[in-house]
Amino acid sequence: MSFLQTAAIFLAAAVIAVPVARRLGLGAILGYLAAGALIGPQALGLIGDVADTFHFAEFGVVLLLFIIGLELQPSRLWTMRQNVFGLGLMQLFITGGALALLARFFGFGPQAAAVVGLTLSLSSTAFALQTLAEKNQLTTHHGRAAFAVLLLQDLAVIPLLALVPLLAPDAHGPMQSAGAIAALETIGLLIVTAVGGRYLLRYALRVVASIRVQEVFTALALLTVVGAALLMDRLGLSAALGAFVAGVLLADSEYRHALQADIEPFKGLLLGLFFIAVGMSLDLRVVAAEPLTIAAMVGGLIAVKGVILFVLGRVNGLSVPSARALAVAISQGGEFAFVVLGVAVTASLVDRPMADRLIVVVGLSLVVTPLLFAANGWLERREAARKARDSTYDQPPPDDRQVIIAGFGRFGQIVARILRARAIPFTALEISPEQVSFVRDYGSKVYYGDASRLELLQAAHADRAVAFVLAIDDVEASVRTAEVVRQHFPNLKIYARARNRSHAYRLMELGIAVVWRETFLSSLDMAREVLKGLGLPDYAADRSVEIFREHDERRLYSLFGEHHNEARMQMLAKETAQELEELFAQDAARDRRDA
Repeated sequence: MSFLQTAAIFLAAAVIAVPVARRLGLGAILGYLAAGALIGPQALGLIGDVADTFHFAEFGVVLLLFIIGLELQPSRLWTMRQNVFGLGLMQLFITGGALALLARFFGFGPQAAAVVGLTLSLSSTAFALQTLAEKNQLTTHHGRAAFAVLLLQDLAVIPLLALVPLLAPDAHGPMQSAGAIAALETIGLLIVTAVGGRYLLRYALRVVASIRVQEVFTALALLTVVGAALLMDRLGLSAALGAFVAGVLLADSEYRHALQADIEPFKGLLLGLFFIAVGMSLDLRVVAAEPLTIAAMVGGLIAVKGVILFVLGRVNGLSVPSARALAVAISQGGEFAFVVLGVAVTASLVDRPMADRLIVVVGLSLVVTPLLFAANGWLERREAARKARDSTYDQPPPDDRQVIIAGFGRFGQIVARILRARAIPFTALEISPEQVSFVRDYGSKVYYGDASRLELLQAAHADRAVAFVLAIDDVEASVRTAEVVRQHFPNLKIYARARNRSHAYRLMELGIAVVWRETFLSSLDMAREVLKGLGLPDYAADRSVEIFREHDERRLYSLFGEHHNEARMQMLAKETAQELEELFAQDAARDRRDA
């Protein structure tokens, strides 16, 4: 089969399987795994040489480690030190130790059990972070804890890959063949490489960047990764270690973002190919021959990791729901297990049949994870419903408040900070229990409850308030709350935040006169700075923005009543643009006359 035919099969498999997997809510990685299993030798047999594919695809992992190295600035590590080196190290060693004991119980030797335990303690960085990002959970307590643990695990891969050959009975490479002296020599070479690379690489990047030929800069970025990987390979270490070292050396350089942008597409494609190769290598005959054993191993892996993660989360201050979510997010096996197990087989620490069985277990643990997320989501919804039945809202204090803020996201918090600075009392209401918990951790007093519920507004003494700040992000909830306030507290003045023009019109229909479009003023500020940057005098830029602001706000109110007629609004939008151009032309003519 020609190279073009092989490439076409891989690309077609990815293009078909990944969107289908995403539509089913399973994630891109499972799509790649399914694509590999389908085109592999045990299914359709379109691709037969798995070994060569694996050898090429592993470069995706090398590029991934380079990207990770680029992101590991010392200042970033320092701010996360407690979670990374506290929670992360505890998870790695406690989970690795527990899994190693299980491996010993099932007949593994001491060295093999240690490698298998530490390998299975790793989670899937790509899978977990992508899933958390899709569910908007990266900024939650469990999301930040998961990121810290994954960061430590990514760091641990490097010494783990270096450790595996050291434990081999018939080891190869300078560190193993020449003993301690060779090890010291290798460490010395690493130091020389680090010092030289830090300065030589930056100089080379500076020279190439000055040429201003993008493809040459991209070629140098790839050469940096390949060269570092080759150097480590010659030293008898992992190629991934070289890529990681190169990334760390450039983490605080001025070329970090440019390098990441150039490497990212190659990393994404090759990492996808790596997962396809993993899918191709999954021995489905093992699953068919030992379905109960494999199911027990998958369940045991997730259960052991999940229980330990839950306990560690609670010990480190997470609530029960957050600790449970942390356990669900990173209880699966990780992509680096495929690499480490491959090295362990080469080093004769683990035999090929057992490695194949463990690879199948790790792959299936990835398949199970979306189901665990779904189950945890169902459980959270049940808990939220029970909490709503038990207590629909927190009871605000009985003393009078001058201002009520409904919605305590980024908009409501800024209003609250200004009021607090002026010593103006307020009551903040927020429907998201996660947001309430998060904000309270930072010292803000906010009360849980749905601001559209009349009993909550009565408990907050809306009848005695002088201002109601409507800062709810959800459009329907915002309108619903405005309706309740207008109906039951007609004398309470509402200051409303609108997401867009359509939202503003819906609020205006309720008789709310003071409406702010959330990005309008910040957009005007940016436009003012752009005009100044283009060379306009300050007075001209300020006047242009002011003309636009007055015109846009005037049109916002003058078009009220027409907003349900879309055809009419489209015609008026064209007239508005022409009218604005005429205003600017008249302003320019006045400038010329005055000059």
